[in-house]
Amino acid sequence: MSAPAGPPAGRLIVCPTPIGNLEDVTLRVLAALREADVVACEDTRRTRTLLERYGVKARLVSYHEHNERARAGQLVERMRAGGVVALVSDAGTPLVSDPGFLLVQACVAAGLAVEVLPGPSAALAALVASALPADRWRFAGFLPRKRAELEAELRTAETLVAFESPRRIAATLAVLAALDPQRPVAVCRELTKLHEEVVRGTAAELAERYAAAPPRGEIALVVGPAREPATADLRPALDALDRLVAAGAKPRPAAAVVAELTGVAANALYRARTAAR
Repeated sequence: MSAPAGPPAGRLIVCPTPIGNLEDVTLRVLAALREADVVACEDTRRTRTLLERYGVKARLVSYHEHNERARAGQLVERMRAGGVVALVSDAGTPLVSDPGFLLVQACVAAGLAVEVLPGPSAALAALVASALPADRWRFAGFLPRKRAELEAELRTAETLVAFESPRRIAATLAVLAALDPQRPVAVCRELTKLHEEVVRGTAAELAERYAAAPPRGEIALVVGPAREPATADLRPALDALDRLVAAGAKPRPAAAVVAELTGVAANALYRARTAAR
């Protein structure tokens, strides 16, 4: 006689929520929030506003950066007992500059199913609205405050999408303009909201604009790829790379080390060395 089956394994449903306009919530997200035994959210007041708009009744528990580790363990135990947990952040997709990584990681380690629903993302909306290259891009989250770290971030050879404070955007653009005044930039403000605004221009133009009139609201900054320097400008970095390779280092890891020390993009170094051989 077979042993009686235990309780069914629960699962986690990651639910993106609107980044400004509540009408952007998807039907699948609403269905998941209705189905869930508990909804884990950054701010229960923000989430309750969304739920009340669509007549969804759900049990809410807080899940934020200050209680993430302890709450993740509790939620995993609930799912092991067969519960369904929906994870939301205040806006956009959880884990993208929002809490949730520890919970997803714990679910995977416990062998629990993780279902991710598509939905709003400020990073993707800004990338598309920027009219800058979207074939190769990366998301940096919130930009670093230290100038050296910020400059290193801004030297990327890919389109860069990042979040920035309205109080710091002018200073960040000034740093970018000092690196390359002609670098293409888009400042995307209050996306999907009533006062949505996308301003495109060069780093120098936008640095001047926002130094004179600081913006308000939430900002996603999109920066076009850095222009590769001429081969002659790469000579000192290429010499250092050649010495490392001659000493036995592999070219790609060596290029990454030289890039970190000099600020020259690793891809540019590697391609220039390959072309010269």
